[in-house]
Amino acid sequence: MGMTITEKILAAHAGKEFVEPGELIEARVDLLLGNDITAPIAIKEFEELGINTVFNNEKIALIPDHFTPNKDIKSAEQVKILRDFAHKFAITHFYDVGRVGVEHALLPELGLVRPGMCIIGADSHTCTYGAFGAFSTGVGSTDMAAAMATGKTWFKVPESIKFIVHGILQPYVSAKDVILHIIGDVGVDGALYRSMEFVGDTIAKLSMEGRMTMANMAIEAGAKNGIFAPDGKTVEYIKSRTNLPYTLYYSDDNAHYAEVREYDAATIEPTVAFPHLPENTKPAREAHIPIDQVVIGSCTNGRIEDLRIAAKILKGHKVHKHVRLLIIPATQEVYKKALQEGLIDIFIEAEAAVSLPTCGPCLGGHMGILAEGERCVATTNRNFVGRMGHPKSEVYLAGPAVAAASAISGKIVHPDELR
Repeated sequence: MGMTITEKILAAHAGKEFVEPGELIEARVDLLLGNDITAPIAIKEFEELGINTVFNNEKIALIPDHFTPNKDIKSAEQVKILRDFAHKFAITHFYDVGRVGVEHALLPELGLVRPGMCIIGADSHTCTYGAFGAFSTGVGSTDMAAAMATGKTWFKVPESIKFIVHGILQPYVSAKDVILHIIGDVGVDGALYRSMEFVGDTIAKLSMEGRMTMANMAIEAGAKNGIFAPDGKTVEYIKSRTNLPYTLYYSDDNAHYAEVREYDAATIEPTVAFPHLPENTKPAREAHIPIDQVVIGSCTNGRIEDLRIAAKILKGHKVHKHVRLLIIPATQEVYKKALQEGLIDIFIEAEAAVSLPTCGPCLGGHMGILAEGERCVATTNRNFVGRMGHPKSEVYLAGPAVAAASAISGKIVHPDELR
């Protein structure tokens, strides 16, 4: 029997010719990361082990993006822990304010993510890098501490589910709508500790940004990782970012899948996940829920492609007088491109507030906290109770097109309803 792409990558990093689902392995790690919430815990554990060196100072990334620029004394102290650790061990990939971006958008930009890698991060959305044909997954801070010391971690090899998407997407339907549709179908535990492998002619047409969006939300179906087979678009992106080597892996024709699910892209509409789970999906045109705030950004939809979609809809319009629209480019590079393309002008003319790169609103950290009873449409990835503020607030997940249209309308709408 053959192996899936995920199994092949794990086998290679475990020094084995073959692995199978359920097998426990120790794997070599190519890159590990932590942020200003998770890394301080890992650093404390690392120090308590009494270790005086990291396994490789070029394979650790410390990205303070959640509460930065620091919103209070506690957040400043959190980042200082990262800063001091990075200085002590000469960590190459520590990025402070002015250079930092939302971690899962920044690392691919920097060329640190490549096909065939095994990547772990003390952040659940580390699964984003599966867009490049890498195995990447979130781990706990204690696992991060151990990996900083040894360069290794352990896995149970996951079963794989194949998701086939074919056909042409409707207008305004993006990768975010596709993954929300899939999560609405399988549920938030439908891929529990499994690998979500995305294939099909629709998937092949997605940009790398779209693939990152889908891989990012694999965890919202409970998956261990999400992954795409690398292709010409992948190689082009990687070569534009780095000259470092990479390995292309592909699933065998006779690989075993625990399940295969197939979708017709033409049936997928602009989709919204209602509170309080990403699986609670409905078509946007059926919503018409009054809102108070819209956030366009995050590691899910804060890339230049997302901002272009939002700007196209916002151009010539004003944000509804009862709505606050926050637009957050995910990295400095995205911000710069948005400036050069005139997107920031469009946003400001529409009376949106444009922020520097941060994860703040997504996790209810800062910059966009919701009060009791308020509703927000967000291009983020989670809408749990109290996720963006008060436990009696509500978060509705959507793609940038629905988010922008809703900011104009004052209620959740399909973009066509603005006509």
